[in-house]
Amino acid sequence: MADVTVIDDLDDERFGQFRVKERSLASRAQKRDDAGAGLFLAEGDLVVERAFAAGCVPTAALVDVDRVPDVAHRLGCPVYGGGPRVRSVVQQLGLPLTILALFERPPRPTVAELGATAHRLVVVEAVDNPVNIGAIVRNAAALGWDGLVLDHTSADPLARRSLRVAMGTAFSLPHARTRHLAADLGALAGIDLYALTPDRTATPLADVAPAGRAAVLVGSERAGLSAELLAISTPVTIPMAAGVDSLNAASATAIACWALRPES
Repeated sequence: MADVTVIDDLDDERFGQFRVKERSLASRAQKRDDAGAGLFLAEGDLVVERAFAAGCVPTAALVDVDRVPDVAHRLGCPVYGGGPRVRSVVQQLGLPLTILALFERPPRPTVAELGATAHRLVVVEAVDNPVNIGAIVRNAAALGWDGLVLDHTSADPLARRSLRVAMGTAFSLPHARTRHLAADLGALAGIDLYALTPDRTATPLADVAPAGRAAVLVGSERAGLSAELLAISTPVTIPMAAGVDSLNAASATAIACWALRPES
């Protein structure tokens, strides 16, 4: 059983680690480190449970002293408790959750390593909204895709908001990050690349039937995919009603993951 240390003082220095801004948990350099560096914050018992089950190493947790989640008893790290007022200030959420926990950021594969084993990949370029990244992760994981590749300008799948939206599914969907997206994708062998575009002259998504391994590429909602990525991919489109040019990036990815899903 976890030994919960109850603290009611908002200024207690042991709460400080939970209140720091995300960039203080992991610097830009640490987020780019494939070996794993820095920390991430998991919120809610489901996300904490999934992070712990995936082998992520916890360093500290904050719990509801009246409703200590079962996972807190298994973390093996310092566990602090506070009432609703303390937790609402620390978590900065209207409805305090029963637990949040800090974890060491795990190592991740390179694009080449991920591409060598994945059957279906989602590739994102310049998608900088963590809510979109979280939704994309959840869509891909739910529909049986097995890898995510991001360029260096896209939001972090382990960001606080990304994890909350993805409900912790980021831990079942390995991801790779690169500063050389087009070059790394071009070096992958045996993976057909399909680029989502609002261009009405592109191949309708419903007409695409990958015979083997495949990747779907999605870009930012304003600029779309770069010309460099479009040049190495087959452009595909989701037909829209008159007067509407495109879907939000996460919604478009969900449709593409369903249409191009691997055979069961």
